[in-house]
Amino acid sequence: MSSYEVVIGLEIHVQLNTKSKIFCACKADSWGDPPNTNICPVCTGQPGILPVPNQAVIEKAVLLAAALNADIQPVSFFDRKNYFYPDLPKGYQISQYDLAIAKGGFMDLPLEDGSTRRVQIEKLHIEEDAGKTIHKPGRRLLDFNRCGVPLVEMVTAPDLRSADEAANFIRQFRQLLRWIGVSEASMEKGQMRFDANVSIREKGATILNPKTEIKNVNSVEHGRDAMKAEIKRQIKEVEAGNKIASWTLDWNEDTQTLSKMRSKETEADYRYFKEPDLLAVKLREERIKELVESLPELPLDRESRFIEEYKLPAREAKVLTSEKQLSDYFEGIIKHYPQKPKQAANALINDVLGLMNELHLSAAELFLTPEHLAEILKLIDEEVINTSTGKELIRKTQNLQKDPREIVEEEGLAQVTDSGAIESICQDVIQGNPSQVEQYKSGKGGVIGWLIGQVMAKSGGKADPQLVRELLEKLLK
Repeated sequence: MSSYEVVIGLEIHVQLNTKSKIFCACKADSWGDPPNTNICPVCTGQPGILPVPNQAVIEKAVLLAAALNADIQPVSFFDRKNYFYPDLPKGYQISQYDLAIAKGGFMDLPLEDGSTRRVQIEKLHIEEDAGKTIHKPGRRLLDFNRCGVPLVEMVTAPDLRSADEAANFIRQFRQLLRWIGVSEASMEKGQMRFDANVSIREKGATILNPKTEIKNVNSVEHGRDAMKAEIKRQIKEVEAGNKIASWTLDWNEDTQTLSKMRSKETEADYRYFKEPDLLAVKLREERIKELVESLPELPLDRESRFIEEYKLPAREAKVLTSEKQLSDYFEGIIKHYPQKPKQAANALINDVLGLMNELHLSAAELFLTPEHLAEILKLIDEEVINTSTGKELIRKTQNLQKDPREIVEEEGLAQVTDSGAIESICQDVIQGNPSQVEQYKSGKGGVIGWLIGQVMAKSGGKADPQLVRELLEKLLK
């Protein structure tokens, strides 16, 4: 067992899903657009331009701050963060430094052992994104479409204790962003990126040792692999008597290796000063209150409520609160079918989720509404249809885009409960399968399931399965 404790802090950059950029009217979402087509003199830093703050950016940042239990500041300022890189056309980035939009905050992370780790937030601020550098053999290409896209940067305290914990934290944070509607947080599209600050120390120690920073990771899995590799490297270095240098590292997923990019910058390297072209951001108390009150019930709170109020198993509650649309869909079913929440959850998880994945649709995009699903569950309870037909009816409702009861009537899907008709089918099955009948009579009771299946097939799936079993057992005595 290792004698070292892992210490990880994260810096997560999130693109806010506003229509326009943070300081100009250019379109913010350039995914799939040709390079350098959503740019203007403001976001490319031309001489004489003046930035104008986007109100929606400020409000989305306030929403996120509220969801992270942070103290929202009624007055905040923008600053210039100075560094020189080809895809930063002004030679500085407009960001926030010591007087940012929010202070403090935390997010609780459920752990595998059932406990919770409270991860403190050290910093939450607004800034603009830089452009994108594309490296080609012998040349470097620059795409400025991303310049000026609004970002929120969230920096955690070094409170995470393993690469797996850090990966789970990032997943939970991404879920929160989507839940409150401030970002799609697609890492594939670069809408969410993170840096991981990694160090180790002797177990029981309280000091923070020199850290390395794994830079610009755009995949949770790649980040977890990189952190595990860096932890392993640091332990090896320390045990060899070497010191850990504060380097910024790059992870190559193909070769599963880390490489040094540069020595890690300090805050002094950026020479922050107040942005002279922007006034202070002032928020009215009434507006802050309105934004905070507009927050929906958050994922962990809703998960706990589903367990307590609907008596759902923890695993099912977690699945149903993985996305807000799915969670709202479940609540919609309960509104029309409150008597059996567990059955509603099972139908949604086992049948509807598979349909959504197959059709590449979200819960909100389905024709099959929560009311439709509730109606199908009622038809099963009323013994109008059996469970098997109910599963088929879910798909038919979506594909035919008709009301479930209408489909049952048009296609004659109603369950056959006429014992005389079902008994006749049972007798046919018994007569046609003497070998299986002999096996059943010799003590192989499981064969009854096969015989039931034959009866159900001959009835077109419409027979009452329980009645079929009872009649077969009676006839086979």
